Formats: sequence, C-alpha cells, structure tokens
Amino acid sequence: MGTKPAKIAFLVVAMMFFAALALDITVPAVVLSVMALSNWVVLSSGTPMPQHRGKTA
Repeated sequence: MGTKPAKIAFLVVAMMFFAALALDITVPAVVLSVMALSNWVVLSSGTPMPQHRGKTA
C-alpha cells in the first residue's frame, strides 16, 4: 500500500476536497436564500407604488 505519512497526506487532501465541495454547494444556496428573503421583505412591506396618471387629451 503506502507509508503512513502518505496515507495521512491523502486523507488531508480528500478532506479538503470534500469540504470545498460542500462550500461550493452551500455558498450559492445561502446567497439565493438571502436574495429571496430580501425580495419578500421588500414586496411585503406594504408601501404603495406611486400611481402614474396618463394625460387625457
């Protein structure tokens, strides 16, 4: 097989890879959740939109 330091090095590299893979999924999910929450807060604030009245001739 391999020496003990080589096995430990492989274990550390594998742990770093899977930790980065988890972050690669988590970060976009958190960003999208924050965007959806901020959109919901803005839309549910109840502030009326200004009404634009067209000129009648």
